[in-house]
Amino acid sequence: MSLDRLPRILITTAGFGDGHNSAARNLAKALAGSADVRVIDPCAEGSPWLNKVLRGGYRFVTTYLPGTWNRIYQGVEKRDFNKQELPLMRPVERAFSGQVNEFDPDVIVSTYPLYPYFAARHIGEGGRRRPLVTIVTDSIEINAAWRRAPTDYWLVTDQETRRGLIEKDLPGEKIIESGFPVDPVLDTLTPLPADTPARPFRILFFPTAKRPAVRRTAEVLLEHDGCPTELTMVLGRNLRRLYKQARELSKAYPGRVQIKGWSRRVPQLLCNHHLVVGKAGGATVHEALAAQCPMLIHHLVPGQEEGNLELLRRIGGGDLADTDQSLAAALRDLLADNAAVWRRQKQHLIKHARPHASHVAAQFVLELAARANS
Repeated sequence: MSLDRLPRILITTAGFGDGHNSAARNLAKALAGSADVRVIDPCAEGSPWLNKVLRGGYRFVTTYLPGTWNRIYQGVEKRDFNKQELPLMRPVERAFSGQVNEFDPDVIVSTYPLYPYFAARHIGEGGRRRPLVTIVTDSIEINAAWRRAPTDYWLVTDQETRRGLIEKDLPGEKIIESGFPVDPVLDTLTPLPADTPARPFRILFFPTAKRPAVRRTAEVLLEHDGCPTELTMVLGRNLRRLYKQARELSKAYPGRVQIKGWSRRVPQLLCNHHLVVGKAGGATVHEALAAQCPMLIHHLVPGQEEGNLELLRRIGGGDLADTDQSLAAALRDLLADNAAVWRRQKQHLIKHARPHASHVAAQFVLELAARANS
């Protein structure tokens, strides 16, 4: 690598779930100023219409038909991605190869399991070999698409995931426990301490797109007996769909409900709230861990998100509460005896928080680029 330029890092991502994009975006932030970074989505670039349809289908099935998604997910275990057998994916693979040829990166980083297979075929067709790093955005339960990826290194979220991959016969020296690349700003924030007052108990709520469930879940959180609660609802891409229900809740519980659409301040919100209630996606779970904010999971996508729940349980920082009854019971347990269980969960999370994970991943990638070009 020439001394008169920064190392070039190509980060590839996909819009199927928020974890891939979050990991890519946060790694790019951590590399800013130290590398020439390009973040691409070959699926969106190579086949934009198909990508839009598939993304919409993915969100619908994972939200409303989780059993169907579980069958699809388990079927991936049997797929061999070393051969490109889907004609519709060929434009995506061409987009990937075109970006590699044009940008000529020193290191390729993939946050989506499909792209390492593209890279291997690109090399087989005469492309230059360069180091490839795969960031695994799931925890503990790792699909075969990740495990079989022809990559030089896997960056994983935690020690339990690393141990599980080694037990699946992956080489330990290629599995790096970096943590999930959360927003680097988390390394500069101060989470609520474990001895902070719990009155009022502030809850950060990320609802799914299900309209009837939003009001029921919010009412369970707001009508807890014994300790006043306040609710911040982050609607995100569901803003238009859910705003009416959220506004009705705000009027029904004056002064106790805040409504936010898209927010760039989720790390700050996590650090300023006592509890987060949301979906068990990799980005949300690991940002909650980094912010030392206990979590109750109200929606679980079978297969890919089960490991994230398991990680929360093993750490002792959260649990599943996917019915009104279990959510009410979990909140009651957390707040009993001056929030003793909640304070204990905070102590567990303090020991396992990885707010610096994106910097760890960035440093590894930079060292890899330096070694490759020395």
